[in-house]
Amino acid sequence: MKQFPTSGAAAPMVRPMRPEDEPDVARVLAACDDYLLAATGFPALPADVQSLYYSLPDGADFEQKHLLVVCDGATVVGVVDAVAGHPDRLGCSVGLFLLDPKARRTGIGTRVARHLLGEAATRGMRYVTATCPQSWAPGRAFLVKMGFEVSAPAQDAGPTVGNRLRFPAEEGLCTAVRNLDGASADDGHPDRGAP
Repeated sequence: MKQFPTSGAAAPMVRPMRPEDEPDVARVLAACDDYLLAATGFPALPADVQSLYYSLPDGADFEQKHLLVVCDGATVVGVVDAVAGHPDRLGCSVGLFLLDPKARRTGIGTRVARHLLGEAATRGMRYVTATCPQSWAPGRAFLVKMGFEVSAPAQDAGPTVGNRLRFPAEEGLCTAVRNLDGASADDGHPDRGAP
């Protein structure tokens, strides 16, 4: 995936993660302990950045994996981990969509998510899946705002969740699905996450 602004000159930028981004991504993960504690029961660890490269769900190939960073100017403020073509060729599974708390509630997340949903539709994806801890209200609210249908936690405790391996403490994860009909998520249609 190429680097792209979400819209306008001062808009957040999304681009593939590069090795030199690892310290900034580690900083973002460390700042997002609210999510990590809710999802895994543990704060961020230095190895979490490296695990992003290798964590894949069953049946997925590394070519399907997309690690992206969200930049506000020159500053990395977020990280996105997605697997295209999973759980089948028409889907895209998002394992992580995190913004540094300082960048939350500024519109950056909404703009980036809308752009990425439109990008997924353009690439032929028909739906996007994500997971969110039931106890993490901000994440569930964001998914609903973006047009995802959020389901109660499933009883299945399989080895993977979303697009990555499940941590032993991960329980109570809601599943979220957002159908894409081929139209851009930025087109203003109320069923596609526009305000």
